[in-house]
Order: sequence, then structure tokens, then C-alpha cells
Amino acid sequence: MSVHSGQGTAPGRRANPRTGEARLEEAVGLANAINDLEVVFAKHFSLRRYRPATLVGQGMIDEVKQAVAEQGVELLIVDHALTPVQQRNLEKALQIKVLDRTGIILEIFGERAQTKEGTLQVELAHLNYQKGRLVRSWTHLERQRGGGGFMGGPGETQIESDRRMLQQRIKYLESALADVRKTRDLHRKNRKRKPHPIVALVGYTNAGKSTLFNHVTHADVRAEDLLFATLDPTLRTVELPHGDTVILSDTVGFVSDLPHDLVAAFRATLEEVIDADLIVHVRDIAHEDSDAQAEDVRDILLELKINPDDTSRVIEVWNKIDLLPQDDPRREIDPAALADGQGFPVSAATGQGIAELIAHIEQKIAEKRSVFSILLPMQQLHQIYWLYDHAEVLKRIESEIDGSVRLEVRVDPKNGSEFRNRLGTFILPDKQEIASSAA
Repeated sequence: MSVHSGQGTAPGRRANPRTGEARLEEAVGLANAINDLEVVFAKHFSLRRYRPATLVGQGMIDEVKQAVAEQGVELLIVDHALTPVQQRNLEKALQIKVLDRTGIILEIFGERAQTKEGTLQVELAHLNYQKGRLVRSWTHLERQRGGGGFMGGPGETQIESDRRMLQQRIKYLESALADVRKTRDLHRKNRKRKPHPIVALVGYTNAGKSTLFNHVTHADVRAEDLLFATLDPTLRTVELPHGDTVILSDTVGFVSDLPHDLVAAFRATLEEVIDADLIVHVRDIAHEDSDAQAEDVRDILLELKINPDDTSRVIEVWNKIDLLPQDDPRREIDPAALADGQGFPVSAATGQGIAELIAHIEQKIAEKRSVFSILLPMQQLHQIYWLYDHAEVLKRIESEIDGSVRLEVRVDPKNGSEFRNRLGTFILPDKQEIASSAA
């Protein structure tokens, strides 16, 4: 069931502008994202105030209780955050298991995570969530499946024993994740040594990021009409039309009210976004709540210390324009709107606008990188190795007379300081910087 009120917005978050029907539709989508779950009852409740003991009033509890009896309901999903007390009291009143919004998202992540890091992150988030929820009629501590789950369990164990087991497991997971992150950091540092910029796809879950990723990279990342179809990040190198190469990263979809513990647990994964040279925010422009979904993505980017209004780094893409009416102006590219950071229209399903988007990405990447013409004397030719590792060599002309080498190189701003320290004296004074468009 979906529960909504004007009260109770989390500190630092804006009020959610979605309609009750849209929230209910998303809650049903979350439930359908779990294997072996069939939704037999769904209803939106609008509250004037929250009850500390049960969240909802007795009348709503009675209505749900009747549906439980008539439909044979075994699990109730409440699309709202529940305190441990509220969750326990609802289970006692309804005599079935209850999951809140955080719990169902964690359950989905536990079922979908495939990589070692992903399963460790999900299980850690699960256990941190469970800390205050051990006084239950059931437990998950003896059931581990891809990071754990909530929907089944062998029965209650001693609370103190559970807490000790839980804390030991948390310490183990934190240690294991630290080792995994060291390896991941090494991989990231190796990528930074290469001149390939990173382009990260972000967006609300089911906005079409993976479909766009597959279209651009010719990969086969899972892409279907399902919330959280992609969890573990996928990276592919892509050669752009004018010869540049970028690393394209497909990331986990965002969702409204994404649990803070989950953002923290997946921070290492989301560092692909934090470190990205360019961020492509993919929106489902045909969705009735597209604006609200975009605001949720902006909120999470802000949590990651990324300015969503930085048009030099963030591109907004309006996906699924094939589902808009033919006369909708959002189907057409508006250069003036693009300059203001508004959306770039595409259809990842049909391919419409993809070539233009790739050209736009290439232009944005080029804007960030300066092209220099340098002349290295024979005694400095060892610097060429550094250039090939930290810059992009566009042209190389060797002199047969004195052994010198003239090069045109494109340098990323993050390597600009070291480039000038090493090679600043060899930059040709008449061509210190060549326009990227002429390269």
C-alpha cells in the first residue's frame, strides 16, 4: 500500500510533488521487481497525520486486514519509511510480514546484485537496517541469498545472540569492502593514467539508461521495463566519430526516497559518477512524473557533491521521445534550450537522436581539453612516454635533420598543471593553444 502525507518529509529533502496514483504505481512496480511476488491488493492512503505506533489509523488497518483475509495476503509492503515499532505493531495487528519502502528496495538489491562488491554492499546495508529490528517474530540472519533478504526466515533466535552475530558480520563486511575498494581504487587510478575521459549515465530507475548504453556500445546489458534492472556498474570503451575514445559507464538507477544507508553503501560504486568527466542525466520524458523524477536525481547528485546545474559537466537527455505526441515540441532539438542546460531529445529504443547526442558528447569532451603544439629536442624525447600515458597525441612529426619531434597533443584539465610543469618550455609560442574544433 502507498502512504502519503504533507508531513514527514525528511530533513534536507524537498516535499515530493507526485500524485497518490503515481506513488502507488511505483510501489506496485517495486513489488513486481521481486521474483515470485504477485500483487493482489494495492491502495493509496492519504493521511492527515502519522500515528507513532502504526503510521496509519485503525480504520485503515481494518481495511487492510480485511483484504489480507479475503486475498490470502502473505506480505504487506508499505511505501513509506516505518520505524521498528511501527513495523512490529503492524505485523502483530495483521499477522503477516511487513516491509517498508527501504526494506523492499534492499530486497530488490539483494536479489539483483551480481558482483562481489555489490553483494557485500547490499548485505552491509541490510544489516545496518536490521539493527533496530531484531525484536521480531522472524529473522533473516540464518538465510543469506545474494546479500540477504527479509521475506523469509527460520524463526526467532535469542536477541543478544542475534545482535552479536550481526555486529560481527558487519565488521567482517566492512573489512571485506575495504579490500575490494582498494582494488577498485587501483583500477580507477589506472584508468586515470589513460587519456580516456569517463562518461557516466545516471537517471531515475527505468529511464532507459541501459537501453541507451547498449545502443551506443553494442553491449548486451540487461535492459527491460523493470525497476532496478541494472545494479552493478558496467563500463565499455566507445570510439567517437572524430577518433576520440571515452569510457561509458552504466550505473544503478536512482529512486525517490532512496535510503541514505544505501547511498552510503554504494558510494564506491557511485564514485564512477563522482569521478566522471561528463555526466549524462537520462530522463524518461514521456513519464507523467518526469519532472519529479528529475528532481530526485538532482537530490542524489547533490548528496554526491555534484552540481546538477553545471552544464559544462552535466548533460540532460530526454529519452523515450517516441512515446510523445508527434506535435510535442520536446521531440525536436532546441539549441537555445540546450545552451541553458535543458534536455537533448532521443529515443534509445528507436535510435532517433543518438548520433546527434554522441556528437554533442564529443563536443562537450573537446571543450574540456586544450590542444597544444610542442617541439621536443632530441634530449627530451623521453617525455614522449609521459605524453602517451597522460595526454592524447593527435599528430607526431619527426625531424630527420636534428632528431627533434613535433607533436600536437590534447590535454585534459586535470593533467594541465603537470603538463605545463614538464613541457611548458617546449610549447610553440606561436601556437600555444590550437582550437579543439580545428584538431
